Amino acid sequence: MKLLAKSLKVAQDNKRFLIGMSLLFAFRACIADWAVVPSGSMNPTLIEGDFILMNRLAYGVRVPATTVWLKRGNEPRRGDVVVFSSPEDGTKLVKRLIGLPGDVVEMRGEALYINHRRLAYTPLPDVAPGALPQATAAQPHDLWTEALPDRPHPVMVLPEVAALRNFGPIVVPADHYLMLGDNRDNSRDSRYFGLVPRQNLIARASHVAMSFDPDRGYLPRLARIGRPLD
Repeated sequence: MKLLAKSLKVAQDNKRFLIGMSLLFAFRACIADWAVVPSGSMNPTLIEGDFILMNRLAYGVRVPATTVWLKRGNEPRRGDVVVFSSPEDGTKLVKRLIGLPGDVVEMRGEALYINHRRLAYTPLPDVAPGALPQATAAQPHDLWTEALPDRPHPVMVLPEVAALRNFGPIVVPADHYLMLGDNRDNSRDSRYFGLVPRQNLIARASHVAMSFDPDRGYLPRLARIGRPLD
């Protein structure tokens, strides 16, 4: 009897564990998730070691692990920080949405033109020590506020790096988006792999949930916890 009771308890505990894991999987696959930022393509907004919160319901509900939408949600907004599957090879990427369907987008010498209007750029002071990875901070760089309509945000340029600083004009077709990294001279984005179909959108990144500094033995960056990305 004792052996039977013990076996029943183990089975019950396993059932609870499996139910819990299933609920966690469903939550992460359908509602919200988190991901680590592996590269510097979104510096200075996101830096290596950041963990970002992702709202998977921001643009609709879809079948988990597919590109099939069950219900479309809100339309993406210019300036959103978006997690999506690369149309090039399916890699999960995070970039900023710059061009909406119908927009005419052009870049001339780092400056963006949207619908034939040049965005305004304001120089920013350099960031505090530790706010960028050491290797990035050591490179010659400039920081600017890019006045995207209603969504100004910081961008970084690396004058000594060979990069694609001119393109377009490009007319963004229906259900497609033009994505760029905030670290303009160190980002593989729509300049290289083209426009992103709506079906490739995975989530909108909303906050920095946690951040660990690889330059300091992965100590937490407390000042970055909870930082909004809107």
